[in-house]
Amino acid sequence: MSSRRSTTTAPAGQREGSPSGSTPQRTRAPWWLWAAALAILVPVVVPVAGLLLRAFGASEAAWQTLTSWRTVELVVRTLGFTALVTVSATVIGVAGAWVVSRTDVRLRRFWGVGLALPLIIPSYVVAMVLISATGPRGLFADLTAIPLPHLVGLPGAWLALTLSTYPYVYLISTAALHRMDPTLEEAARGLGASPAKVLRTVVLPQLRPAIGAGALLAALYTLSDFGAVSLMRFDAFTRVIYAQYSGRLDRTPAIVLSLVLIAIALVVIAAEHRTRGKGTYFSHRPVRPPRIIRLTGPVRGAAHAFLATVVTIGVGIPIAVLGAWLARGVASGVDVAVPWGAVAGSLGGSSLAAAVAVVASVPIVVLAVRYASRSTTWLERSVYVAFSLPHITVAIAVVAFTVRYARPVYQSLAVLVIVYAAMFLAQATGPAKASMLQIDPRLDDASRSLGKGSLATLMRVTVPLMSKGLIAGGLLVFVTTLKELPATLLLRPSGFSTLSVRIWSAAGELLYTQAAAAALILIAISVLPVYHLTIKPQRAVDA
Repeated sequence: MSSRRSTTTAPAGQREGSPSGSTPQRTRAPWWLWAAALAILVPVVVPVAGLLLRAFGASEAAWQTLTSWRTVELVVRTLGFTALVTVSATVIGVAGAWVVSRTDVRLRRFWGVGLALPLIIPSYVVAMVLISATGPRGLFADLTAIPLPHLVGLPGAWLALTLSTYPYVYLISTAALHRMDPTLEEAARGLGASPAKVLRTVVLPQLRPAIGAGALLAALYTLSDFGAVSLMRFDAFTRVIYAQYSGRLDRTPAIVLSLVLIAIALVVIAAEHRTRGKGTYFSHRPVRPPRIIRLTGPVRGAAHAFLATVVTIGVGIPIAVLGAWLARGVASGVDVAVPWGAVAGSLGGSSLAAAVAVVASVPIVVLAVRYASRSTTWLERSVYVAFSLPHITVAIAVVAFTVRYARPVYQSLAVLVIVYAAMFLAQATGPAKASMLQIDPRLDDASRSLGKGSLATLMRVTVPLMSKGLIAGGLLVFVTTLKELPATLLLRPSGFSTLSVRIWSAAGELLYTQAAAAALILIAISVLPVYHLTIKPQRAVDA
């Protein structure tokens, strides 16, 4: 079939500039597509709506929580902490992406892989490593007799979450740099601009959407993080909410605080969208690779020192500390048997969540691409809003809803898996939509002309052509679910455990050998999916 774009005027109701000509915008989507797309949002939307109703019926004392000085202080502390982590993660991510993509730094592929690897290490594992390795009685002091400052509170939480969030900025910025047409950079250099000026005036403005997207992910991750701030004993919103919810009979103050955290997350999303929407950006497929900048003298040394420091702190030290704790435990006779129950729980729950999310992403993507309208746009946006909600608030909402209205499924595995899939559906939808946009809509029309219905066309034509995007989305949901902690703590069935729960519990009781064993297993499980998501595509680009 010809790949040429149609030169005819797009009929009414069709989009101009869509792939392979114009995408047919049918007047009405099949009812089952809408039913399937809306069903997955119910586990998030309905409980949150119930949370709102319960909050409005709360006592006056519970609502006074909003106006208390402690709450105001908590809001300021959380916003300041989130901004601090986001700025540091953005600086590291953008700098790393530019050095690896645009300079002749040695071992570029090695550094590129090393900068992405912190994705496989959960933030609470990084926090546990920092706590157990620093201080007068830390592992580093025991091995070297040189005590490091004890990293707890704000400094420790900041470092742990910076190391956990900068890969999002790095990966998105790297992808944008590979897609960027180098013509403007070459023109600027031809006019005598220095590499630093080209970076400041040409590259960074074009990277603005990518930087904004990465910074948004870093900010939302920081807002919703529970494990790292809890282990570091830093009073962020999530830690205070969990303490209020689990330590009191009256849980309405925790519900009110949860609504405040949701509001903060939505404000962050709106601010990023408003900022990004002020400019217009164009993306072209580069006709040739960009010219690599040669680093010399102190600049080359500084670049290598920067990369080595980030990779060592982000990957080398955590793996080394976990290995040291495991070795000490084995040498001391500590029981470090493989927690098979937690392994099975993590693999089973994450696999089921990934499968449900992949299946649920199909109708949403089909509606958004083939039946584009204001309704489908809002449907797609709601998926990302669900992703942005802090996990602990979603879990509290689901607990409150199931206790009151669905007691038989309270703390069941089915509810946990469905909530996983709903929270992380956006991660499956993004790659699936990217694959869907590359499918010529005339293939669907050809299938229908042969007498196949909408469902048969979807299953026999559309889904097979989307397979790469669906697999990528499923792997991303799997890795994310594998590391999830707060929702798991509140929603898991009795006797059900995961590696994340085991790590958090053991670290809280200072049982670092058991925590290290579970953490190393979790990291080992995550290596293969992360390789297929990040390292393998990067090698293809480099080749």
